[in-house]
Parts: sequence; structure tokens; C-alpha cells
Amino acid sequence: MKMHFCIPVSQQRPDGLGGRYVLYSVYLDGFLFCRVRYSQLHRWNEQLKRVFGNCLPPFPPKYYLAMTTSMANERRDQLEQYLQTVTADPDVLRSDVSIEFLRLVQLVVSHRLGLCRELIGYFGLFLLQFYKNGKLSVVKKLADFELPYVSLQSSEVENCKAGLRKWYLDPALDSMLMDCRAAVDLLFMQAVQDIKKEWAKPTPAQREELEALQKEENQTKFLELSRDVQHYGCMQLDPCTCDSPEPGCGVVLSVGNNAISCCITLPDNQTQEVLFQMSRVKCWQVTFLGTLLDMDGPQRTLNQNLELRFQYSEDSRWQWFVIYTKQAFLLSSCLKKMISEKKVKLAAENPEMQIEVPEQGKSKRHQIQQSQQKNYSSFLLRKSKIKRADDDCVFGTIKEEDL
Repeated sequence: MKMHFCIPVSQQRPDGLGGRYVLYSVYLDGFLFCRVRYSQLHRWNEQLKRVFGNCLPPFPPKYYLAMTTSMANERRDQLEQYLQTVTADPDVLRSDVSIEFLRLVQLVVSHRLGLCRELIGYFGLFLLQFYKNGKLSVVKKLADFELPYVSLQSSEVENCKAGLRKWYLDPALDSMLMDCRAAVDLLFMQAVQDIKKEWAKPTPAQREELEALQKEENQTKFLELSRDVQHYGCMQLDPCTCDSPEPGCGVVLSVGNNAISCCITLPDNQTQEVLFQMSRVKCWQVTFLGTLLDMDGPQRTLNQNLELRFQYSEDSRWQWFVIYTKQAFLLSSCLKKMISEKKVKLAAENPEMQIEVPEQGKSKRHQIQQSQQKNYSSFLLRKSKIKRADDDCVFGTIKEEDL
């Protein structure tokens, strides 16, 4: 799944020999992922070339003389473009060079939970923010190659923890996990939590029956009934705003079951339910609207003033629906997930269709090719004035000399 990388800022730091080096702040889905030097990215590129050959995108050249400000900005832009291009290939992200250590950690965690190895892909690690009033917010889904502790510390979101949740949005896929006791336990705990948090909305009759099944500890029957509950298995986003039917209307989004469900608060405080089936959605894009947050404060995330707009069909016409939410990247990931699940389902229903799934954990030389699949999403960055950060690198002191 495509990740949204950017390098919006860099800082010069003094080294131990009286010189200076440049540290680049790499952001993933709007949150600080790491700070690296040119030499580290260069070494990673050399390792990738040994695996994937010379078909990688060009890496920014070395400078042997002092760089001017314009040269430094040009290198930052080139590194950002390189990072965005090379990580767009899923085989690179799944290669041993990129995620070998993280894959080992994930296997250890799943073993301790008793989760069957082949079911690991149905779950994912998320950054979750807990509020004093009992509400829960999903900050982001961690990518396969992210180190949970580092990402948790880098986000510096208050009352934030890393949590395990299922990572599929088609409730019918629950049936694939029913033979694994650990998987059923995880699904049951999440279903109970989602109902308690009112992300899933059972009718009074359904709630009464679910409470009885919960007391009986009949998890399988509980999950079977839960699949009929409104918004079960959906990802609910925090309250945000949209541009329809009027600009500035409040909206709560529930994404899942191949649809985007919107509960819109109108100017007269009446609510309107709008459902967008994914079959009506043509494409979408995420756009940064603001600048970096004050880097002198506790936050080191990009300004969460983001928008996601998607184009949909109504009355044989294409229209745009715009959502202003700090969870735009999470929403984009959910939309991609529903598209991929639909493709797999169609392939299962039509055996003549073939979907190539790369083997995970194996590296091989190959040529990076432009995907032939339809590109549903895009990412736009509106540049504006930013404020530099003087925080230490999350990886600690770097001893090697910058190239």
C-alpha cells in the first residue's frame, strides 16, 4: 500500500570536528518518522541496488564542496522525490533490506499472542489516543516497516498508545479467522470496545441479545450477530468538517463494508445521513493546507490542517466531496484497503482473473515498473513557510561523517 512520505524541513547540526552536517526530517502520513543524514540514505540506496539492480530511481549526487542554501534546498527536494518514488514499489518496502528486523519483531509478538502465522496480515498496529471522557481516536496505522516504539515517541501525541486492531474493512472476512482461538479473542475484544464506544450501533433488540451472548461468553455467536450491526467493522474518524451541503458542516465518518458513511450536521443542527458506495467513487486526493506546527513546542507533527476530497458519481455526473480532517491519511489508507479487498473478492468470484501477490520475506533482482492498475489516489503538498526544529535525532548521535 502506497505511503505518503515527505521531507519538509532539514536542519544543520555541528559535528565533533568543528564542521556541520545536514539532518533531514522524514515524515510519514503527516507524522515524524525519523531524522537521517544524506549518507544514511545513500548507504540504503547502495544496499537496494545490490538487490534490485540499476533500475532504481536516480539518487541525488554527492557534493564535495560547501553547499549554498539553494543547493541544500534542491538536495532536500531530490531526496524527497527519491523517497516517494522508491517506496511506491511494494517489493522494495517488503524487501529484507527494508523490513527484516521489523518482520522478526512482528513474528515474536504474534507468537506470544498465539495468533496463527498465516493470519498476521489480518491485523495491524495502530497509534491510538485515549481521552479522559472515555473516547478513543485512531491516530494512524503503522506501516509494516515502522518501529512502534520509535513512532510512538516521535508522534508525541498525549495519552497515545500502540494497539493491535484488525486491518480489514469487509466484515465477511471474519469467517476466515474463526478457526483460530487467538484471532477470535481479538475480534471479540474489538467488537465489544467498538459497541461500547458507539462506533458500531446495534438496535435495542440487537444490544439485548449481544449482552446475553457476552454474559454466556459465546464469542462466536456474538461475532456472528455483530456482523448485522450498523457500522460493525468500520473505522470511525473523529468529528470533522465538510463542504456539503454547505461549507463548514460538521461530519462524522464511518468507513468500511465497501462504503463511506457520513453523518452530517446541518446549519440548523439537524443531521443528514449520506452513504457513498465505493463503486461510485472514481478517485481521491490528500492535500496539505497548512505549515508545520510550532517546532519549539511538544508537538513535532506536521500541521494537521489537511483535506481529502473524493470524486463520486451522482445522477450521471461527477462531483467532488471535500472533507477537512487531521485523519486524512488514515482515511486514504482505508479507501485503498476497501479497493484492494474488492479486487481480491472479484478475483475469487472470477477464477479467470489473476492478481499477482509478491512473496513476502524474499528478495530478488527485478525491474521496478509503473503499476498497470488504476491509480485511485494522489497526494498534493501546498508549500508555505515552515519553522525549523532543533530537537535531537530520534536515533541518537551519528558518528559517521556526512558525504
